[in-house]
Amino acid sequence: MPYLTQRQSVFGRSGMVATSQPLAAQAGLNILRRGGNAIDAAIATMATLCVVEPCSTGIGGDAFALIWNAREQKLYGINGSGPAAQSLDVAALRAAHGDTMPTQGGATVTVPGSLRAWQLALEKFGTQGLDTLLADAIDYAENGFPVSPVIARAWAFSQEKMGRLPDSARVWLPHGKTPAVADLFRNPEFAQTLRTIANDGYDAFYTGDIAAQIAQAVRADGGYLSADDLANYQAEWVDPISATYTNAHGQQFEMHEIPPNGQGLTALLALNIVDGLELQQIGYGSVDYYHALIEATKLAFADAAKYIADPKHADIPLAGLLSIDYAYQRRQQLDFARAQIHQPGNPNQHSDTVYLTTADGEGNMVSWIQSLYMGFGSGITAGTTGVQLQNRGANFTLEAGHANVAAPGKRPYHTIIPGFLTKEGQAWSSFGVMGGFMQPQGHLQVGLNMMEFGMLPQDALDAPRFNWQKDAIVALETAISSGVQGALARLGHVIAADSGRWSYGGGQVIVRREDGVLMGGTEPRKDGVVASY
Repeated sequence: MPYLTQRQSVFGRSGMVATSQPLAAQAGLNILRRGGNAIDAAIATMATLCVVEPCSTGIGGDAFALIWNAREQKLYGINGSGPAAQSLDVAALRAAHGDTMPTQGGATVTVPGSLRAWQLALEKFGTQGLDTLLADAIDYAENGFPVSPVIARAWAFSQEKMGRLPDSARVWLPHGKTPAVADLFRNPEFAQTLRTIANDGYDAFYTGDIAAQIAQAVRADGGYLSADDLANYQAEWVDPISATYTNAHGQQFEMHEIPPNGQGLTALLALNIVDGLELQQIGYGSVDYYHALIEATKLAFADAAKYIADPKHADIPLAGLLSIDYAYQRRQQLDFARAQIHQPGNPNQHSDTVYLTTADGEGNMVSWIQSLYMGFGSGITAGTTGVQLQNRGANFTLEAGHANVAAPGKRPYHTIIPGFLTKEGQAWSSFGVMGGFMQPQGHLQVGLNMMEFGMLPQDALDAPRFNWQKDAIVALETAISSGVQGALARLGHVIAADSGRWSYGGGQVIVRREDGVLMGGTEPRKDGVVASY
């Protein structure tokens, strides 16, 4: 590799879990060892992440998933994103904030969808009960866990936010400050909430006392969410969308994503553009390589900003956007002599976050992502539930006439996206890269590392990344040579100051070989591990 790798890929035969916190990965592996499948393991892992990585995820957030069912040889998608309140007052928000939504507080809280996503997955594919799957999470919430380094740093960034409201300060700022590395943290209120859900089921969260406390906390902070909004919510099965990629050896892959309102479409648009380039000849890590990927990313985000919205409220020309003809049109706009600022195209109408991946010995694989959005979401903790609430509504626009304009009962543009790769029609890799608008950029870069350049999972994650930010501004990891960075600057890219390794996303990868051997990699920029047996 033309860069220094951090770790080796991990190999297994019977089961594997990769995620950003070791205790959570081990919780999932415990389930696999006890006879649970990849879906059971995914929920046990995620429940534990809700405890041990609370700045990034919780049951007060949303979730998306891609699930490969080995028996059917079929990929399923789950959209577990919740809508805005039915009583949302857009005129009042516009009067107070202009065209831009606030980023915290009650007005940004949408219905938390994650638990309904758990319900869909487990009722269709699960083999274990909630009492079993939530046992480790309840134990860590009740008896405590040592805070790991990257999570401690992220927690500290939210100290001011979580000190704004008494319930949040009580739960998340023990002794008046965020916990330091290796400090034991307990959340007995959340432990009790999880026990209630384990005993009484998912409806215990969406109705009754927990729902009442959520609605009361949101409304007390200027929001609109009601108990009825919670009670009426259901997650949904969706058909994944995909784009085909053929590498220099003629091997054909498909990258699969959740359709809008998620931003997975962005990764597919960029992949379609670069599919027509000779990346092996361009050369991995060269100036032209980074330039091509950055420009393809900018073209894709230009379309994403215009078209991605809740498909129940907006007409999204998916078939046109993903067509070969449209990819060709957009590819012609690449200029290898200079960086550009791109505008959205016009296709024909014919058409803060955690990520985990699991696999079992039967061939089932899960790609699961769940988030509060920004660190600790809205900053609201719901009464005595220990549940922090997301700020997904911040991703709406208040610009009248825009596809993603806020509206009652509407789901916002969503940044979180799970990824999945098939090879010649067979399940090959369950993967994802969390991190706001870095996510489709991470899917493109990590996916190409594996599909085109044959990297093992850990090498694909260790490779240096770019993070396009806006206009011509792009951040580059320091492992990208100064010569390449200087040449990109001469092409017109504005190189942003490197803001640290945590700003380039957090990925996890499992690859399943034809012989059933599992290969895993975990994000070197996070605290995570790959657990396998």
